[in-house]
Amino acid sequence: MTTEATRTAVVTGASAGLGEALAERLAAGGWNLVLTARGEERLAKTAARLGAAYLAGDIAYDAAHRERLIALAGGKVDLLVNNASTLGELPLPTLAEADLEAWPEVFETNMRAPIHLVQLALPSLRERGGAVVNISSDAATGPYATWGPYGASKAALDQLSNVLAAEEPAVRVWAVDPGEMRTKMLADAVGEADAAEAGDPADAAAAIVRLVEARPESGRYEAKAFAEGRSEKGTRE
Repeated sequence: MTTEATRTAVVTGASAGLGEALAERLAAGGWNLVLTARGEERLAKTAARLGAAYLAGDIAYDAAHRERLIALAGGKVDLLVNNASTLGELPLPTLAEADLEAWPEVFETNMRAPIHLVQLALPSLRERGGAVVNISSDAATGPYATWGPYGASKAALDQLSNVLAAEEPAVRVWAVDPGEMRTKMLADAVGEADAAEAGDPADAAAAIVRLVEARPESGRYEAKAFAEGRSEKGTRE
């Protein structure tokens, strides 16, 4: 990678939860930041607090927004963090009851948009020896009832990360499972009470940034295991 003083990270879904925690941790490490999320008011506050550039918009359905976002980095992307995700239909349905019309949004947001951002950032990532962090989930590997569409989209992102790593040896590509976190997304899925028992997004963010700085080989990682030194790579159940 380039020197610490000139490193630039693009982070999606950066106005709340894990995305905001990652932006905070990266900013503390001296990274220049380009942030995006759909809600401009909160995103602007986060960007102002961290001294970051930002561009509010919809990464899922607005290709022009994705192009403007990467352009905002000025062709100097050292790290792309694909964090923005959606659960889709709520409450989460079983496959027997799922509305298939709701699935395209899940795959557009969780899988297709991240790969388009990768395509746009690749010239810079190749040149600068950069890295991609694709935020995955334990739902990508575990058979959790009602998490079918979301888990399938994250499993697809995992596999695309594997293929990208094979195709782009000059770029590190990590699919990272952050574990359960106290976020609005988890609360929407399981309820406020159960979500309150989950981990702190700041801890997951610290583990992910530690991984970024350590720059291990491309692959799928569990953030908690990496942080604790128990195992570098996460293993599929």
